[in-house]
Amino acid sequence: MSVSLVSNAYLDENSAKIRSKPVPWEGYQRAELVTSEELALIKKVDRQPRAKTESLLVSDGQTYALLYLRLLKKLQRVDTMQCLLVLIGDALLDHDERTPLFTRAAQSDPDLPYLPLIRTLEAQDEFVQLKSAQILTILLSSESTPLQHQHLQPFLKVLASLVQGTSPNKRDVAVQCLEALLARPECRKAVWAIPGIIAGFVEILRHKPGPQMSYQVIFCLWLLSFEQDVAEQINKKFDIIPLLIAVAQAAVKEKVIRVIVATFRNLITKAPSANLPAMLVAELLPFSKNLSARKFSDEDILEDVQFVRDELERNFESLTTYDEYISELSSGHLSWTPVHESDDFWRENASKLNEKDYAELKTLIRLLGTDDSLVLAVAVHDLGQYVKHYERGKKVITDLGAKARAMELMTHPDPDVRYHALLSVQQLVSHPWVTA
Repeated sequence: MSVSLVSNAYLDENSAKIRSKPVPWEGYQRAELVTSEELALIKKVDRQPRAKTESLLVSDGQTYALLYLRLLKKLQRVDTMQCLLVLIGDALLDHDERTPLFTRAAQSDPDLPYLPLIRTLEAQDEFVQLKSAQILTILLSSESTPLQHQHLQPFLKVLASLVQGTSPNKRDVAVQCLEALLARPECRKAVWAIPGIIAGFVEILRHKPGPQMSYQVIFCLWLLSFEQDVAEQINKKFDIIPLLIAVAQAAVKEKVIRVIVATFRNLITKAPSANLPAMLVAELLPFSKNLSARKFSDEDILEDVQFVRDELERNFESLTTYDEYISELSSGHLSWTPVHESDDFWRENASKLNEKDYAELKTLIRLLGTDDSLVLAVAVHDLGQYVKHYERGKKVITDLGAKARAMELMTHPDPDVRYHALLSVQQLVSHPWVTA
């Protein structure tokens, strides 16, 4: 795994400056923090031309890998940590075969190579933090056995904070690190257990990043979608299907569309019942028809598009109006689709909202707290329809606390919300109580 696995201009520019900065190695020896042998070795590579350090790494690679890691373990001044991290990065640059020199360091000291690198992740210095993340990703990605919890977990927690942060460099490096790590099944499971990472991905996509960042974030989501638990729950928890459709519709790069369609294919293959209804509500079927008519240089895209389209068409034919309503409800994206205003629909289905301890009705009531005026208007309208068509509806709605919220919406700034709130409250007030 080369250093180019995680590439970032900020890291490159600062590494170049750090290579020429002096570090007080002799002072460390006088303070007995560095031995005379360590001093002699480090002076041979400190601020030396690359050709010279390369020849030393060829002849004494294991010695220098251990030296860098041991010094990083015991020296905590920022400029020294910067220098050591650059030396480690330079040793690994374009030399995948040297990675085992560092991972084998555990044979000499069980704290190596990971403990010093995990500690430097917590540094206040941005370069130290990001360079550590880059090196950790290279080493962890190269391990032939499943990664240990004590190495992976603290790293992922730091990546979660970076991916949710405001610094473009931190987000960029964190996404690239995750892109590399998520190829490993144990990493996918561990990342799924940290909601902040997925929330960070979603937030990045909502802010319409450039095509490369979009591709890398969605590539991470695609890798995650190979896990059964993720495929079953990711849309319910993070509402990614409409978001990915919006990104694909605006995409100018073919590779962005390719990875989105591949993600949809995984979601359908792994968890059709959890995802197909939501895809239909988000109108993926007409978009997939549009995509299938396009010319793509990569034939795999068309194969995936055809698969998605065929599955959606097959599901559309068997989808009941109630399935469609529940999918719309669970997505949170209510709009004036025909079912909302159909008395026949409500007459047949109002009582179904009571199933599983009123689970779907509670979802509808939660939408009364949204900021979206369209969703509010439709949700409060549906509340009135439920009361109108289910004889015990008034008591249920009052017991669940939704009557008070509907009355509050009668003074909402949006006239459409006010109108539908008024109609619903009329239903709540005019219908007799049925408690039996």
